Amino acid sequence: MEAKTLKTSILKFSEEVKNYYPEILTDNALNFIAALHERFNGERLSLLEKRINQQKVFDEGKLPEFPPETKSIREGDWSAGKTPEDLQDRRVEITGPVDRKMVINALNSGARTFMADLEDSTAPTWQNVIEGQQNLIDANNKTISLVDSDRGKSYSLNNETAVLMVRPRGLHLNERHILINGEETSGSLVDFGLYVFHNRQTLLKNNTAPYFYLPKLEHYTEARWWNEVFTFAQEFLEVPKGTFKATVLIETITASFQLDEIIYELKDHIVGLNCGRWDYIFSYIKKFRNHPNFVVPNRDQVTMTTPFMEAYSKLVIQRCHKRGIHAIGGMAAQIPIKNDEKANAAAIEKVRKDKEREVKNGHDGTWVAHPALVEVALTEFNKHMPMPNQLHVTREDMNISEEDLVEIPKGTVTEAGIRKNINVGILYTEAWLRGHGAVALYNLMEDAATAEISRTQVWQWLKHEVVLEDGRKFNTELYIDLLNDEVEKILKEYRGNSNENNRYKLAIELFDKLVLAEKFEEFLTLPAYQYI
Repeated sequence: MEAKTLKTSILKFSEEVKNYYPEILTDNALNFIAALHERFNGERLSLLEKRINQQKVFDEGKLPEFPPETKSIREGDWSAGKTPEDLQDRRVEITGPVDRKMVINALNSGARTFMADLEDSTAPTWQNVIEGQQNLIDANNKTISLVDSDRGKSYSLNNETAVLMVRPRGLHLNERHILINGEETSGSLVDFGLYVFHNRQTLLKNNTAPYFYLPKLEHYTEARWWNEVFTFAQEFLEVPKGTFKATVLIETITASFQLDEIIYELKDHIVGLNCGRWDYIFSYIKKFRNHPNFVVPNRDQVTMTTPFMEAYSKLVIQRCHKRGIHAIGGMAAQIPIKNDEKANAAAIEKVRKDKEREVKNGHDGTWVAHPALVEVALTEFNKHMPMPNQLHVTREDMNISEEDLVEIPKGTVTEAGIRKNINVGILYTEAWLRGHGAVALYNLMEDAATAEISRTQVWQWLKHEVVLEDGRKFNTELYIDLLNDEVEKILKEYRGNSNENNRYKLAIELFDKLVLAEKFEEFLTLPAYQYI
């Protein structure tokens, strides 16, 4: 199916696109996407190639370091640009996918900002991606509403709502439904481009602007790429330079060695860094996966008090405040536990302690995954942060070294940990294949990041045949036994739930293939994407 009357006449849609969404995919919007693609896609692919080359260096036994060529930037006395008024206080942020109900509930949640997520908590089906854009347009126009006739409920926006931020897909993800010059487009550029094209005028009229979260950056040159995208788009759309603002997620181990550099590259557009804790653990495992002495214990044993996690979190605070931007803490993935008061109280207390630690360390805000947790986080930040932020907390008392950032976490690998990874990995993948990117499992809100930890840990433990806490060696034979056992439990549970559209068979095959593969797959969403 070809796009109509495009000046470029180089843009096509894949054969499977049945719904064209003419209100979103206008000729002018598509011309803008085409311009972004022609200008930036080649460099994006080059940056992805550099990631592959960097991994080869790690595989040889080397570890990350503070880049010697940018020492002057790290030691220089400079600051980022001004933060807009409506982003001065970000004490609690809520995140979630861009489905209509979530957008309304999140904006009404009482959180200061809502990160509408087109990445890890949205499975990028064509419908999810494009209808998500419509939901964001309606949210910015204050016209978004929903009637749930099955539940007899209606949803609409309150008078006061959270400030909207958008997370586009990472650089590694393509949008296979839109082809330019026969090439798949970049998910990053499609998500970013459609949002700024359709919303910039409304936002500016309302004394705000397009605000973004940028995910999974691995190098300061990738921040430079995004800065050039912002600059080009502002010029193309006749918006003053510096209008678009970004918070960068520090969720890769390499990015934590280049915090000043990332801020510097985006200094006209950056307003903060965020500690994306789950992806950070995934990155740590992934980057050092071939180092036999870097085996990471059960996921539940790696917390924000684990030395390498605490070091990076505090370094983010120090470098952000030195440069005049905000340091946002990590995600509380807990969700309310119904019908079990004791377990729910324990989960809430865990969240409270996590947020208390973050605000006392000097963070300016934090993340929650569920509206019911907003009040818990807000209470802790209100108690310990009477000002809009904590830019005055410099943390100059700390000297975080390269060794601190890669300190190997202590702990054990257990059969229960393996089973949980297999179980969660399969259940999440199955839901993702059905178009659900945020999935409630065992009283936690799981997204692609936690599923990545699950399958990557099993791959790493199997590759190095780790010795379990009970003395057994984890080998292929034991893995197959545990896999079969967990699959039987999952299928037994599924048979009790009538869901004719389930995709368990494919999810099991994908998970098993990824775990047993000799060559590690960088992201599980890459091979899975062809099936949605």
